[in-house]
Formats: sequence, structure tokens, C-alpha cells
Amino acid sequence: MNILPGTQPIIEITYLVASVLFILSLKWMSSPSTARHGVRAGEIGMLLAIGGTLLQHGIVDYKSIAIALVLGTGIGIPLGLVQMTAVPQRTALSHAFGAFCVTLVGTAEFYLRSPDISRFTMAVLSAEVILGSLTFTGSLMAGGKLQEILPQRPLTYKGQNLVNLVLLTIALAGAGYLVLHPGARQLFPAIVGISFLLGVLMIIPIGGADMPTVISLLNSYAGLSAAAMGFVLDSKLLIIAGALDGSSGFILSVIMSKAMNRSFGNVLFGAFGQVQAATVAGQEARTARSATAEEAAAILVAANKVVVVPGYGMAVAQAQHKVRELYDTLSKRGVEVRFAIHPVAGRMPGHMNVLLAEADIPYDRLVEMEDINGEFSQTDVALVIGANDVTNPAARTDSSSPIYGMPILDVDKARTVMVIKRSMSPGFAGIDNPLYYLDKTLMLFGDAKLFVNDIVRELAGGGNN
Repeated sequence: MNILPGTQPIIEITYLVASVLFILSLKWMSSPSTARHGVRAGEIGMLLAIGGTLLQHGIVDYKSIAIALVLGTGIGIPLGLVQMTAVPQRTALSHAFGAFCVTLVGTAEFYLRSPDISRFTMAVLSAEVILGSLTFTGSLMAGGKLQEILPQRPLTYKGQNLVNLVLLTIALAGAGYLVLHPGARQLFPAIVGISFLLGVLMIIPIGGADMPTVISLLNSYAGLSAAAMGFVLDSKLLIIAGALDGSSGFILSVIMSKAMNRSFGNVLFGAFGQVQAATVAGQEARTARSATAEEAAAILVAANKVVVVPGYGMAVAQAQHKVRELYDTLSKRGVEVRFAIHPVAGRMPGHMNVLLAEADIPYDRLVEMEDINGEFSQTDVALVIGANDVTNPAARTDSSSPIYGMPILDVDKARTVMVIKRSMSPGFAGIDNPLYYLDKTLMLFGDAKLFVNDIVRELAGGGNN
């Protein structure tokens, strides 16, 4: 690689500062109070990394780079302006783009260097393209499920795990042969093609309930493939950034799997999320009690302690600002209001935290599951807004349920439960929720934003003093 005269020290310093900013970004984004600083640090770090790379002339000319930057910016800006509910699938699409880039770079490096390529380089290059290829198609499948272009239910067939294992073995065997015989170029397209197919087959058996964990796992794969590319290109910055991305994604996947009481094997091969019938043979159909906004307002204003449980229904309706109005109105009336946050509520890690922060709800009002569960028995009203699986008592009591053992928010222990929901349809896991049929539960049917607005209007009308 050719380097412009006198720029090597500048490049090294730029890369060093960028690496430090990436590390700080990851640290700061671990807390809601410093998350904005983390985003800014990551943006500045990436800008410095791009700037340092542009000082190295020789791979392509500046005209091609300028065209690519303009095209990338033109695509990236609209992608960044999506609504919060579309962020998970946009994230999946970003993983796909990054992984495809890694695959293309690895392919170019192979054909430029082969057969004069060392065994170590061939080994990491193989890991780069295998991980990059399966992450590309896997992320597209995940994004399609989240966007509901593809069915959210698991798509399964007999012997699917064996097929996946055989395909992975063939890809790894081919990579091993190339390490020993890098001149066997005809094997390379086969390895990439098999990896593309493997990415599809790995994701289609996974149901919607496991998608948050899958997204973080795909993020880990994308990071690891980028780190492998760093070894191929001899880029310390890529190695550091990829390792940070890969390790953080892996750790997050572990945390989320524990939160759902599920192993990686179950997530990847369990076909979680199949729709079950609402009733079974010999069991009578159950009925749920509904209530109006006026009745809900009367119950809330008479309470001393209210816990709001936000879920994906709140995100879809963009109801977070109306929820903030409800919080303000009840707080002014002397009602203690807090928010119970389940780690996998919504469709991505931290989804509810981001939405509530967007509405400027104080951070100290947001309480994690393990801290709030012990307080539900002393709670007057649990107001559930579009959260389904994370409040399902079947996870504690029904050993036949696919979510059995998953830690949930114990809203059924509150004195009164009110659930804002469009209908009685099941959540991501595709199973019925017995919470809705309890004597203490009232169903508030309707759009979350409109229903919360109606409650606020009833409270503001003074009819419930």
C-alpha cells in the first residue's frame, strides 16, 4: 500500500485516537445517562478512521472513493431516519451491509493474492468470508421477519439441524483444503455460496420471540468477520473495532439468553415461537373483561402506586409521549409512578429504555425486572402497554409452554392489572396469555397512543377527583 509522504505518523495517531474513542463509546453506551456521549464518540472515531484511511493512497483512486462516499451517504441518511419501531430491522440491514462488504473485500484479497498466500492469512480470510457470507444472508432473513415480509413463525423441516451441520462441515473442510492448497481457486466460490445458504437456513427456523437475541448474535458475527479482515489487511484499527463489536455482541447475546432462560442452542435450533391454539380439547373458552378509558382513569387516580409495563405495542403506536403525559398527570395527583423494564421487551435490547428516554421520562423512574418484581405485590395498578410474552405467567407455571422458565415481570401479583392491547392476538411467542383472563385483569382494547390520550383527557377533565 502506498502512503503519501510524511503522513505515516498522522495516520498512526489518527488510528490510535479512533481506537480509544471506539472503546469509550462502548463504555458510555452501557448507561442511559452517558449513551449520547457514547454515540458522539463512536461517530467521531469513525470519522477519524475514514480520514486516516483516505491518507493511504494506492488501493483505489480518490474519485472512486468520493463516489462511494456520496452513494453511501445517500443511502445511509434515509436509513437513519426510520421510526423507532423500524430500528431493529434497520439494524439487521446494517449488519447485512457490513457483512457483505467484508465478504467482497475477502473475495478480492483472495483472488489478488492466491496462490501466493500464507496459511495463516488463508485461514483468517476463510473465517472472514464464511462469517461474512452467512451473516449477510442471515441478517436479511432476520430483517425480513422483523419487517413481516417473511413469516415470523419458525419455518422448519425434518432434519434441518443435520443439513445445517453438513453444510457448515463442507464449508470448513473446503476452507481447510484452501489453507493447504491456496491455488485451488475453484473451491472459493463454493465456500461463499454454501455460507450464503447456511445464513438463510440458520435463521428461518427461528421465531419472532428470539429475534432480539439473534440480532445481537449476528452483530457478534459481523464484528468477528471484520476483525478477521483486519488481520488480512494488516489493520490494527479494524482488529480492535471488530473485536469490540464481536465481543460486545456475544456478551449481549449471553445476557439476553439468560434473561429468557434459554441457551444459544435453543435460540439457534429450537424453532421457538410456534403459534398455539387459544384453547385445548376439554378446556372451555375463557373470557376477558374489558373497561373504558373513563373506568381506567378512575382506577388510576384512586391508586397510590402504579407500575407501567411498556412493550412493543407502545412502540408501534408511538405512544411514549402520551405515556409521559400520563406520568406527569398522575404524579401531580400524588400517585407514585414507575416503569418496569424487561430486558427483552420490544424487538431489540434497550428498546423500551430508548423510547422512554426519547419522551424525557426520568431515568430513576425506569426500574429493571429484578428490582421491580418484588414490589408488584404492593402495587395498586400494573398498567401493561402492549407487552405480551414478558408478562405471561405461563412462563412460571406451564412446563409445556415454549417460554417456560423465562423470567417475566410479575404483574399478575399486583392488586389490579390493566392491559392496553389492540386485540387478544398472541405476541411474538405465538402463545395465549392467561394473565388476560384473571378476575383482577381489565383489557383496554385499542391503539395505545389513542387509549392513553383518552385516559389523560379523562384525568384532566377533573371527573375523577
